[in-house]
Parts: sequence; structure tokens; C-alpha cells
Amino acid sequence: MTLVERKQRQARQRIVEVAEELFLASGFDNVSVSEIAERAEVGRTTFFRHFGDKQEVVFSKNQEQLATIAAAQDLVGIAPARSASEAIEQLRPIVLAVLALATVDPEGYIRHFQIIEQNSDLQGREAAKVQQMGDKLSQVLIHRGTDESTALFAAQVALACFQTAKALGNNPHTLVDDTKDAFVRVLTLGKAPTRTSHSHRPGDGADPLESDQQPAQ
Repeated sequence: MTLVERKQRQARQRIVEVAEELFLASGFDNVSVSEIAERAEVGRTTFFRHFGDKQEVVFSKNQEQLATIAAAQDLVGIAPARSASEAIEQLRPIVLAVLALATVDPEGYIRHFQIIEQNSDLQGREAAKVQQMGDKLSQVLIHRGTDESTALFAAQVALACFQTAKALGNNPHTLVDDTKDAFVRVLTLGKAPTRTSHSHRPGDGADPLESDQQPAQ
């Protein structure tokens, strides 16, 4: 990076650190952009060069996370998913990479959600950011040639795996592993237990997420 780029990154990081400190000490609603800028020793113009409003400071890592998904879209040589299960399998490493990035600083991850809990608007924006991630995930699959219906379905299932892990405690130290477990449970839905017998049963080999067989009456 050039000297100017380094200074811009340093200013952005100062804004984020100062804002988090103020939000946690005084409450999100009680902190103004002017206070953040003054404490970070930057002008309001500099603040708005980096962030559209003070809410966006709370989601400062979002662009980096979306860039991780975009990088997956740029990969070449990956065939279109032929089923919902294949589509979910393709999204699994992407989602886990995003979560690994989000939790690389566990204390920062905890602070992020402590701030979000203070404000209903932040909670709404958090939900919108998660859905934005889902939209980007579906675009990865569509870009690879997967049909839109399967891509949209798989992206929402992938989000559900992440949301399940969050509901289990949202622990940054275990979030990636908890999400892995959720993916495993989804991808084994409808699969019969492994048997030593090799006898054929109807439905073997079918996509567990797309089977139209009805349970026995």
C-alpha cells in the first residue's frame, strides 16, 4: 500500500476502535458522529469518507466478509451443482471461511453483538446483512451454472446452518465447529444408517433434500 492508503486504513481502524469503546461505555444511542470523530482525531469528512453513518461502523467487517464470498465466485473450474445437496456442499467451505474471518478476534466478535443488543435498528441491520450474505452465496452458485431455484434454496439452508450455530450460544470460539455440525446434520437428512448388508433398498442414492418418497403409513 502507498503511504496515503496506509494512513487511510489507520484512520478507519481508529474510528472503529474509538466507536466501539464509546458505544459500550455510553450506549449506542448516546454517542454522536462528532464525538467519535473528535476522539479518533479525525474530521467529520474523514468519518463519512469511510462510513455512511454510525451504524455502519458497527458492521465495519462486512465488506471484508462479502469479499470472501466474491473471491469464491471468481474461482474457475467448479461444475454446476446438480442437486440441492451438491449446492449446499459447495457453499459449506465459503460460509465457514466467512465465519472464521468474523471470529478471528473473539473478543471483538463479542463486543460486536453486545453493541447490537443495545439497539433494535442495529438488530434489523444485522438481519439485513446476513440476508445480503445469503444473496451473495446464491449468486456464487448461479455464476457456476446452478439453476436459480436450487441456488436460492441452498443459500437459505446455508444461512440456517449459521443461524443455528448462533442460536446455540453464538460462541466465537466454537461458532465454526457448531456451523460445521449443522451442515453435517442437514446433509445427512433422509439418509439411512450405514448397514453391513449390501441389499438394495428403494430410494438408495437419492438426494436426501429432494426425495419425494412418502413415509410408510
